[in-house]
Amino acid sequence: MICGSVFKEDPLNIDKATFKEHIRLRLKRRYGKELAEATLHDIYDAVAAASMEYILDNWMATRKAFDAHPGRQMFYLSAEFLMGRALTNNLINLGILDMVKEVLAEIGHDINEIEDQEPDAGLGNGGLGRLAACFLDSLATMNLPGHGYGIRYRYGMFEQKIEHCRQIEKPDNWLEHRDPWEIKRSDLAVDVKIGGEVAIIVDEQGRERFTVKNAEIIRAIPHDMPIVGYDTKTVNTLRLWEAYSPDGFNLQLFNDMQYIRAVEKANQAEDLSRVLYPNDSGPSGKALRLKQQYFFVSASLQDILRSFKQRFGRDFAKLPDFAVVQLNDTHPVVAIPEMMRLLMDEEGLGWDESWSIVTKMFAYTNHTILAEALEKWPLDLFSSLLPRIYNIVEEIDRRHQEALKQLYPNDWERRHRMSIIADGMVHMARLAIVGGFSVNGVAALHTEILKKRELKDWYEWKPQNFNNKTNGVTQRRWLKLANPGLSALITETIGSGWETDLSKLKALEPYADDPAFRQRFGAIKRQNKVQLANYLEKTQGVKIDPDSIFDVQVKRLHEYKRQLLNILHIMYLHNKLADDPTIEMPKQTFIFGAKAASGYRRAKSIISLICAEAARIDADPRVKGRLKVVFAENYRVTLAEKIIPAAEVSEQISTAGKEASGTGNMKFMMNGALTLGTMDGANVEIVQEVGRKNAFIFGLGAEEIAAVEATHSYDPHLYLGRNPALARVVHQLVDGTFSHEFQAAFKELYDSLVNGVDGSRPDPYYVLADFDAYVQAHEKVVSTYADQDAWNKMAIINVARSGIFSTDRTIAEYANDIWKIKPIEVK
Repeated sequence: MICGSVFKEDPLNIDKATFKEHIRLRLKRRYGKELAEATLHDIYDAVAAASMEYILDNWMATRKAFDAHPGRQMFYLSAEFLMGRALTNNLINLGILDMVKEVLAEIGHDINEIEDQEPDAGLGNGGLGRLAACFLDSLATMNLPGHGYGIRYRYGMFEQKIEHCRQIEKPDNWLEHRDPWEIKRSDLAVDVKIGGEVAIIVDEQGRERFTVKNAEIIRAIPHDMPIVGYDTKTVNTLRLWEAYSPDGFNLQLFNDMQYIRAVEKANQAEDLSRVLYPNDSGPSGKALRLKQQYFFVSASLQDILRSFKQRFGRDFAKLPDFAVVQLNDTHPVVAIPEMMRLLMDEEGLGWDESWSIVTKMFAYTNHTILAEALEKWPLDLFSSLLPRIYNIVEEIDRRHQEALKQLYPNDWERRHRMSIIADGMVHMARLAIVGGFSVNGVAALHTEILKKRELKDWYEWKPQNFNNKTNGVTQRRWLKLANPGLSALITETIGSGWETDLSKLKALEPYADDPAFRQRFGAIKRQNKVQLANYLEKTQGVKIDPDSIFDVQVKRLHEYKRQLLNILHIMYLHNKLADDPTIEMPKQTFIFGAKAASGYRRAKSIISLICAEAARIDADPRVKGRLKVVFAENYRVTLAEKIIPAAEVSEQISTAGKEASGTGNMKFMMNGALTLGTMDGANVEIVQEVGRKNAFIFGLGAEEIAAVEATHSYDPHLYLGRNPALARVVHQLVDGTFSHEFQAAFKELYDSLVNGVDGSRPDPYYVLADFDAYVQAHEKVVSTYADQDAWNKMAIINVARSGIFSTDRTIAEYANDIWKIKPIEVK
C-alpha cells in the first residue's frame, strides 16, 4: 500500500507528458488498445515498460562502465532470489514515484490498484532468497559491481492455499503474463552436459584431455532482470537461467502418433527450471535437485569465463582479478569442481594452474548450524549424474587428504571428519571450505558456533579463512516502501539521508522522550494495523481487531523455528480463559505466515494445528473476541510488506543455537515491533543494540543446550510432570480435542515431544523445556503493553538503534574484507 509523498525529486527530469506517451505507445503496440480500453494489467504492463525505457539507458551505461573498468567484479550464485514486486521499488529507486502517481491519477487510476496487478516473482522462499535480494539492492545502491546468477523458476516454489486446515500446494503461475522487467538473451545461451561417460581425447598438441560423451544436453537461456540502485545511475544484473532441450521435439515420433515420447526430452530438460526446491524425499527428487544446481552453476561459470575472455583473452592467471564468486549456502558449491573442469577440459590448463586460480575465486557463506542441512549427496547419484565432476572431486579430496596426513599423521578420525568424500557421501560444505578462500557465518553467535563446534576441525585447520558478516536488510524496501507513514515521520523529524545511511536513525532516539512524537508514532502503527486488518478481511474474509495486540510469527515453517511452541502457548491461553472467563486479559491477535516444504510432513501438521486451533477459538464463545489466531495464506514478500509494519510483537523464538541469523527480526525491529525471542542468531546483536529492557528475552541459551546434549540428560517428562497446564495442552493433541481427521498428524506431533519419532529423541528443539519461560515472557509483554506510552518509547528506541542491520553495512564488509571490490561511477 502506498500513501503519502516522501520520495526524492525526479533525477531523470522525466516530464509527465513523455511518460504518458510511453504508456500510450506500449498499449498500442503490444495490445492494440487505447487507454480507455486497457485493463488494469495492461496499464501495469505499460507503466513497467515505460519505466524500463529509463532503466535501460542506465543499465547499458552501467555495463559500459564496468567493461571499461579494470577492477574485480563479484558474482553471487544463489538457488533463491526472493525479489518481491519490482514496480514500486524501481519507481522509488528511480525517483519518479510521485510523478507516476500523478500520471496514473490523470488517466483515472490509483497506483495501488496498478501495483496489485504485479505478482511476486517466484524465485525464492525464505530468508536465504530475501537476503540475496537485499544484497543486490545494496550492491547497486552503493555503485558496486556485483551481479546475481540463479534459475528462472517457471512455477516458483508453490502457491499455498489452506483448505480444511491443510496446506494445499498449487503452481505459482507468476509468469502467466510476460514479465515486463526481464530481457531474454538467447544470444548468450550456453549448453550444459549432464550424465554420460568420461572419455579421454588427445588434443592438437598431443596432450590427453577429458571429455564427456553421450551426455544429456541442456540449453541454458538467460533472462536478465535489472537491479536498480537508489539515487544512482547504477543498474546491476540478475541473470536467471531457463532450461531448454535443443533437440526436445522429435517430429518422427510425433508423426508416428507417439505424442508423449515426442516431447519427453523437452519435458525432462524443462523440469530443471520448473519448480524451486522440488520434493526430494525420494531418489528422483534428489536427482532433480542436483541437476538443477549443476545446471545453473555451469551456465553461470561459462558466462563468467566468456566475459573474461572477451576482455583479457586467454590470460587465465588474471581470472581471480576479474571475478570473485560468492556461494550462497551449499547449493552452488559444485561450482568449484565445475570451474576446474572448464579450465582443464575446455581451456587446456593443468591441475596446479587451475587449482591456484580456483582457490582464489570462491567464497562460501554458511547459513545453517543444523548438521542435516549441510548438504551432501550419495556417491552413486553424484557420480552417475556428474561423472567428470565426481572424478575432479575425488582428486581434490585425495590431494586434501595427503595434506592432512602431513598435519595430523596419527589422527585418522580427524582426517575422516574432514574428508570431502566420506560415509558414501560427497560433503558439499567441506568441498566449499577446501576449494574456497573465505568461509563466513551470518551472525556473531552463528560464526562462533561454527568455529567452536560444527566446523571446529576446519577452523583449527585454516582459521584465517573464517570470518563473520552479520546479515542485514535493505531499508529502501523494508522501511521506505513498506512503511511510508513511518518513513515520512522519520524524514520530517531528522531529515533525509537515512535511505542510504541507516545509522542516521540514531538521531531519532532523543524523540523517544517526546510525548508528542510518541503519540504520532503510535498513531502510525495503529493505521498500519487498520490497513492490515482491512487487507486480511478483503483477501481471506478474516476479521481482526486493530485494538488488540498484534503478535506476529512469519517465517519459513521448520520445527527449530518453533511455531509449535507458539501455538501450544495459544492453546494454554485458550484453556485459561475457558476455565475462568472473568480473568483480566487484553485482546490478542496472533498472526502466522509460513510455507512448509512439500515433503516436510511434520511442518505441515503444525500448520494444520495452527488452523485447527484458530477454528476452535472462533467457535468458543468464552474466548471469542479476546483471542484470535490468523494464518496468513501464501506468505511472500508482498504480504510481509503489509504485516511487518503492523506488527507489535516480533516472535523470534527459535531454539537457541539453531538459527544462523534471521532477517525478519531486523525488519520487525526497523518498523517498531519489539522482539520476543531467545538469545539466538542475530537476536543476540539486536539485544546488544537495544538492551534487554527494550526486548523480551527468554529460554535456554546455546551453551546451556549444548551442555544438556553433551550429557544426554534431557527428559521431557520432567517438564510435563511439574506443569499440569503444559501437560494438559500437550495431551490435547491426542485426547479428541481436535477433529478425528487430524488424529494421525497430531499424534506424531505429540510423539515428537514426548516419545521421539524417526529414531530421534523426544523434543529435540526444547519446546517443553522453554515453555514456562515463554509463558512468563508473554505475561511481561502483556503487562508492558498496558502502558501504551511506555511501549511506544521502547518501539522508537528499537527503530533508532536498527541502523547496524542495513545490508549496506553488510555489503560494505563483504566488499572490503572478502570481495575486494570498489565502487564504479556510472555516468
